[in-house]
Amino acid sequence: MATIADEAGVGIGTLYRHYPTRPDLLAALTLRSFQLVLMHARAAALNDEPAPTALTRFLEERIAARDEFVLPLHGGPVIHDAMIVALRTEIRNLLEQVLARGRSEGTIRSDATPIDIIIAGAMLAQPLPNTADWDQLARRQARIFVAGLAATEPPLLGPRPT
Repeated sequence: MATIADEAGVGIGTLYRHYPTRPDLLAALTLRSFQLVLMHARAAALNDEPAPTALTRFLEERIAARDEFVLPLHGGPVIHDAMIVALRTEIRNLLEQVLARGRSEGTIRSDATPIDIIIAGAMLAQPLPNTADWDQLARRQARIFVAGLAATEPPLLGPRPT
């Protein structure tokens, strides 16, 4: 906690006043992390661009903000808090909206799920050791991943042939 206070530029007493225990601090950081992911998911859902573009942007934002995340998929603690559960649910719902838009556009495969996007985002936001330019490599991987979400056949405009 002393190192954290020092790096934050506050006194140890100030840190303990706001976060009496390490779990309190981790819970606050986890909540803040989910709020950041929620902001990115909202932007993707409200985006008028095709779903693959919105998903690529969502993943790129996760990569760019990687140093700000303390999340379970990033090695952070699993915290059972009603606010965090609500944020996770809202993130999944917003990503499902983007996927549903893509399905109706005929740009996203039918079996893609919000969990697929969340896991990819978590993996891409964690740099591999000894990688020269992680941002460039992760963005390339994001584009490859989103390309793999592409629908394999165009949507039917009328009833299916029998």
